[in-house]
Amino acid sequence: MIEYKSPEQVQAMRRAGLVVAETLELLREAVRPGVTTADLDAVAEQHIRSRGATSNFLNYHGFPATICASVNDEIVHGIPGDRVLLEGDIVSIDCGAIVDGWHGDAAITVPVGEVAPELTELMAVTEGALWHAFASVRLGGHVSDIGHAVETYVRQRGDYGVVEEYVGHGIGTAMHQEPNVPNYGKAGRGPELVPGLVLAVEPMVNLGSRQTRQLDDGWTVVTQDGQRSAHFEHTFTLTPDGPWVLTAMDGGRARLEALGVGVPAFG
Repeated sequence: MIEYKSPEQVQAMRRAGLVVAETLELLREAVRPGVTTADLDAVAEQHIRSRGATSNFLNYHGFPATICASVNDEIVHGIPGDRVLLEGDIVSIDCGAIVDGWHGDAAITVPVGEVAPELTELMAVTEGALWHAFASVRLGGHVSDIGHAVETYVRQRGDYGVVEEYVGHGIGTAMHQEPNVPNYGKAGRGPELVPGLVLAVEPMVNLGSRQTRQLDDGWTVVTQDGQRSAHFEHTFTLTPDGPWVLTAMDGGRARLEALGVGVPAFG
């Protein structure tokens, strides 16, 4: 069952979203050659706790860490550990927090030092698909409009693999709720986009094939062909005044206004 939020509940989710946004900015700054993924996890844990929040990843179905750190061909759900980041790597960092029972969830992919131009473009395309999806959807539309916008943007920019097995989701008093939000498909399907519907949208785009496989650790998902992958995510909601990105420090204002889209005054 879909959980629709009141304006006050969305404001509560914004507080969780800001903790996630702050944490991801700290992690972006911490990424450099020689750092381990466990080092990044420690940064996230310390900051989330310092803000009086709790991680919604730690112990989720047994997941052993505060963040997911997925390097190179790892798409999502990488477990932090003693892996050392090297010049030229890219690392997806997925982070969530709970404040007063409300969840926030977002992810970024960060270059480690200088990376190959095709990886810079891969990250730009994946993040661009996320923001163009936010900019293109409207109240009265449907959830599948989001995935259609993501896929259309990616397809226009190259022969990339859009991951289908792992999707975005509703979010609120739990991290994963109905409805699912695929990153592909036809527009005009699924639940209506109405005020109070809060969604985590997370494109995962591969340099090669879209095919995936899960490693023996039961968590880490990698590309079948060993090509690299990028992953970006934000939690957002639609209002009569435009999209409000709850896990962006500015509510999404800069990116959305650059695309010609207004945002709520309180964003």
